Amino acid sequence: MIALCPNPFRDAGLVRTLECRSLLSAAGFETCVCPVFTGADWQPPENMEIRTIREVLPRLSHAVVLGGDGTILAVVRELDGAEIPILGVNLGTKGFMTSMEPEELSGIVQALQPGVPVSERMMLEVSLLRGGEVILHDCALNDVVVHGYGECIQPTAWADGKEMFSFSGDGLIVATPTGSTGYSMSAGGPIAEPDARAILLTPICAHTLSAKPYVLSPKRDVRVLTEKLTGRRAYLAVDGYQVADLESGDLLEIRCADRCVPMIDLCKRSFFEQLAKLM
Repeated sequence: MIALCPNPFRDAGLVRTLECRSLLSAAGFETCVCPVFTGADWQPPENMEIRTIREVLPRLSHAVVLGGDGTILAVVRELDGAEIPILGVNLGTKGFMTSMEPEELSGIVQALQPGVPVSERMMLEVSLLRGGEVILHDCALNDVVVHGYGECIQPTAWADGKEMFSFSGDGLIVATPTGSTGYSMSAGGPIAEPDARAILLTPICAHTLSAKPYVLSPKRDVRVLTEKLTGRRAYLAVDGYQVADLESGDLLEIRCADRCVPMIDLCKRSFFEQLAKLM
């Protein structure tokens, strides 16, 4: 079964989704429609059966995501660790994670055939420890972010137990190569090819010249300590989702995950051509 996962605010009336369903059904594929970002006011087209990704997860072979990069991140979270190949159809603006444009949908059946190239995207595992106990565990395709609520905080980072930096600033981004073209890049971080394997650390608005971006081996164990939050507030975000408020002394343990996210890559546009959209 193929899950069609549209962002209904990008695919108004699910027009593109219906086009995909028609093409795939004609080729003999079983499909289901699993929208993300649906609010209480959203209504599906008449007579369309809507399912959740988790409902159909045991039967899925592929997920076709119609939206932008944020829609893909939402679907990855719903897949909950299942390594289901994802084909992204760009209905957003940048579309770094997508492989197909709306006008190319006539080729969707071929794009889901065996042997099509798949890009294995590295993920990060993050554990939040408070008082020595793990209170949260999550995975990120893009990034793990520690950020103050409009106030300076003081993160300290270590790699394999060796201190890298400690600074006062807005926060710290720990990103994957896939996430290097997101918030990390906006904060002055390095750009990495999405197929690379590395852990990228980017300080956000550091009040010192010594806190610079780092590119680390994927074998490194990264720890981030949040300090001096008395009277100040900070939060932890994973792939753009705020998952916890932080307290002074909270410790994050971050490492390369054992699993990857398989992204179908039709090789129509190079990574460098996609970067040109930002210039």
